[in-house]
Amino acid sequence: MSKIDKPLPEITADKKPFWEAANRNELLLMKCVNCGQLRNPLYAGDSFMCPNCNTTKPPEWVKATGHGKILTWTVIYRAFHPAFAEEVPYIAAVATLDEGVRMIANLRGVKPEDVRGDMEVEVFFEKLTEDINLPQFRPKGAKSN
Repeated sequence: MSKIDKPLPEITADKKPFWEAANRNELLLMKCVNCGQLRNPLYAGDSFMCPNCNTTKPPEWVKATGHGKILTWTVIYRAFHPAFAEEVPYIAAVATLDEGVRMIANLRGVKPEDVRGDMEVEVFFEKLTEDINLPQFRPKGAKSN
């Protein structure tokens, strides 16, 4: 059976700084230059408009700690795409980062039955291609991906 490539994120001009930082294993957040509101660029849509103050000024990009706590999670038992068939079951989790911003990513390095709410996690980056490192979670302090 031939290898099936995973679907890749679309890198738009608005999100390019995020993906460039991810390739350096850094997690960036958008910070409104008007009100200071932080947000996750992956969920910001295709504009810079701040949901807090409605300014359309381009944001400042700030480095996040990459640390947070699990808010909720689900275990995926059925692959939604053939490229993920060998990975099931896997965990998709929502974490609240230390900066107060929520982020969705796969949770690696822990069995589904061992996941707990408020579990401390950290971001690491999975290399998908030469140009794309994908943020993932693992339990804080874990060394393996």
